[in-house]
Amino acid sequence: MKKTLLSVFLIAAGISVHAQTARVQVIHNSADQIADSVDVYIGTTLLLDNFAFRTATPFIDAPAGVPITIGVAPKNSTSNADAVYTTTVTLDDTKKYILVANGLVSTTGYSPASTAVPFRLSVYDMALETSATAGNTSLLVVHGCTDAPTVDVKAGATTLVNDVAFGEFCSTGYLDLPESDYTIDVTTSDGATIVKRYSAPLTTLNLGDSAITVVASGFLDPTMNSSGPAFGLWVALAKGGALIALPEQPLPASVADAVSNSAVKVYPNPVNDIVNFESDEMVREAALIDFSGRIISRVAGVKKGIFEMGDLAAGIYLLRVTNDDGSVKLVRLTK
Repeated sequence: MKKTLLSVFLIAAGISVHAQTARVQVIHNSADQIADSVDVYIGTTLLLDNFAFRTATPFIDAPAGVPITIGVAPKNSTSNADAVYTTTVTLDDTKKYILVANGLVSTTGYSPASTAVPFRLSVYDMALETSATAGNTSLLVVHGCTDAPTVDVKAGATTLVNDVAFGEFCSTGYLDLPESDYTIDVTTSDGATIVKRYSAPLTTLNLGDSAITVVASGFLDPTMNSSGPAFGLWVALAKGGALIALPEQPLPASVADAVSNSAVKVYPNPVNDIVNFESDEMVREAALIDFSGRIISRVAGVKKGIFEMGDLAAGIYLLRVTNDDGSVKLVRLTK
């Protein structure tokens, strides 16, 4: 950055250091190839030069009580006229803010398209810079994965985050967690199926007394999204800098067995209009399910069959096959 963030904010707003200010952190989480680095303007003044994907600023003092026009332009822009996104905000000096850049700019190469998940700033106005409870970690979750549906986040049987959709922060705000090393699961919105599992080593990372933002980032299916960065959970610290990846863990054996398709042939996958399935044995039921847990279609007492998917939205689906002995296999489908 060519100038300090604070001085740029003050110059851009044309106010003195004694004016009202609000504390603000900016997190770059747009996985669009065009936005791998961006320039951020306040009015006509360059604030962040080549601000990289999966990077956060520290909390800084920004002018409050006056309108501020924020512009986001591709890297190496020449002026705010190059901005692909602008918004005007008036900050409240009694609040602290986290602004997360999410969504897509490109008009092609991504599914769902940028018309469905356009570039935006997700805003949280009750931010913390340190934990709410001494010794604990205050953890805020934001869903920034454009091709992931509404999900839950769980620790064991406890639901930490319920039904968070793309672009949203957890509706209940920060989780106040004792400093420890946790295992957390990203599940379908009904909580029934684990999609991804991660370790959250709060003790190992020495995050006691800290307030952190956990960002769902990247693409569940990079092959449908210009081979972009894969899905993961990443941590933004209050002091800013490169986001920290939470280590992905193997799924539990029962789930890992379920998602294997050794006894069930499914093709094609990814799916355009029709998906075929064939089982080595007669199955009690085969069901096509979306990520909310809703059964779209089902058949019973067959060894093979098809499901029509031409009218379904692009995304991730599950084919659930229940055998006569009650065992269940799940196959992930991408449309």
